Amino acid sequence: MDQAQQLRNIVKANNNAQPRPLARVITVTSGKGGVGKSNTAINLAIQFRKMGQRVIILDADFGLANIEIMFGTVPKHNLCDLIYQGKNIKEIITWGPGEVGFISGGSGIAGLSNLSRDYLVYIIQNLAELDAIADVIIIDTGAGISDAVLEFLVASGEILLVTTPEPTSITDSYSLLKALNRHPRFSAEASKIKVIANRVEKSEDGTSLFTKLNVVVQRYLKLPLTYLGSIPQDEKLSQAVMQQTPVSLANPTAKSAKAYEMIAAMLMNKELNADIKKRGMAAFFSHIVAGKKLS
Repeated sequence: MDQAQQLRNIVKANNNAQPRPLARVITVTSGKGGVGKSNTAINLAIQFRKMGQRVIILDADFGLANIEIMFGTVPKHNLCDLIYQGKNIKEIITWGPGEVGFISGGSGIAGLSNLSRDYLVYIIQNLAELDAIADVIIIDTGAGISDAVLEFLVASGEILLVTTPEPTSITDSYSLLKALNRHPRFSAEASKIKVIANRVEKSEDGTSLFTKLNVVVQRYLKLPLTYLGSIPQDEKLSQAVMQQTPVSLANPTAKSAKAYEMIAAMLMNKELNADIKKRGMAAFFSHIVAGKKLS
C-alpha cells in the first residue's frame, strides 16, 4: 500500500470513528492577477458572517499577503508555524474585521511533499479541527495556472472563478479552465464551477461576459459553468481598499457591497445548492497530499 493510500485510509477511519461537522470549502480563483479575486473572497466572507455563518479564509496566495493587507491585520503565525513550529490550528488563526478568521499560508504547502507520513497525518488532523470552528472555509488561491493553484482547484468541490470584461481576463480564465480540465485528477462531476463577473459597468456586461466564456468552454471543454452574477465598478469599493476595510463593512449600502450580498445569498440558498456536498478540510488537504505523493 502506497503512502498516499495510507493517508486516505487514516482520514477515512478518523471520519468514520467519530461523527463530526464538516465545513463547506469554497475555493476562489482567477486566470490572472488584478481582477479582484481576494476582494471577492473577503467580501463574500463578510456577507456569510452577516448571515450567521462562521467563516475562515485560508490565504493560499503564497508570497503575497493580500488578505492581511486588505484586513489591515498582521498575523503572528501562519501555516508554516503549524507545519514546522508545532503550533496548533487555533494559534495560527488571526481574527479580522467582522469576526472573520484568516490563516496566512506562508509557503507551507510547497514543502508538504518532503514531510513524513506521520507529520502529514498530524497536519491533516489539525486542519480537520477547522470543521468545528467554521461553517464555511474560503480558500483564496494565487492567480494563474501554477501547479499550486491547480492542486487547490482539483481538491475543491466548489470553485468560484472571478473574471472581468477585459479580453485578457476572459482568455486567461479559459486557459485556467483548460489546464484544470486536463489535470489527471480533476473530476468535472465532483466539482461545481461558478463564475463571477467583476468590475462591470452594468449587469448586462456581466451576462455578456459569461455568455462569451461559456460558449467557448462548452464547445471545447464541455465543462458545466454556473453564472452567479456581477460586481459593478464602484468607487466606494476602491476607497474601502485604500482604508484596508472590506467595502461590505466600510459601506454596506454601496452598490458593490449589495452585489456581494446578493451573490452570498445565492451561495447560501439551500435549493440552489442542494447538490453541494460538504467535504471538510481533512478530505480537502488529504487530496492535495495524495497528489503530491503520487506525482
